[in-house]
Amino acid sequence: QVQLVESGGGLVQAGGSLRLSCAASGNIFRLNNMGWARQAPGKQRELVARITRSGSTNYADSVKGRFTITRDNAKNKVFLQMDSLKPEDTAVYYCNTDQWGVDYWGQGTQVTVSS
Repeated sequence: QVQLVESGGGLVQAGGSLRLSCAASGNIFRLNNMGWARQAPGKQRELVARITRSGSTNYADSVKGRFTITRDNAKNKVFLQMDSLKPEDTAVYYCNTDQWGVDYWGQGTQVTVSS
């Protein structure tokens, strides 16, 4: 089992920034992709950003140019730098990874952007 713990969420005004962190622990051998997804009230969970072990990234169109995902393989951590935040970015943000074909999710951290 792999456990994921997110941190860094909070309340911020539109145009502001937040940095989310996610730490993986447990039975870690070699984490594959790592990423962030979000879920707003009444909406489906959507992938926000993903990064491969080698550092290749992809982003949802809605966050391109504003969010940056990075990872630290040695520390089994993934980060999401969120700039120019908008009220529509308000959601619970979840960390995700996979190992040996099994997906793991964190409990989520709330991000609220006020207008």
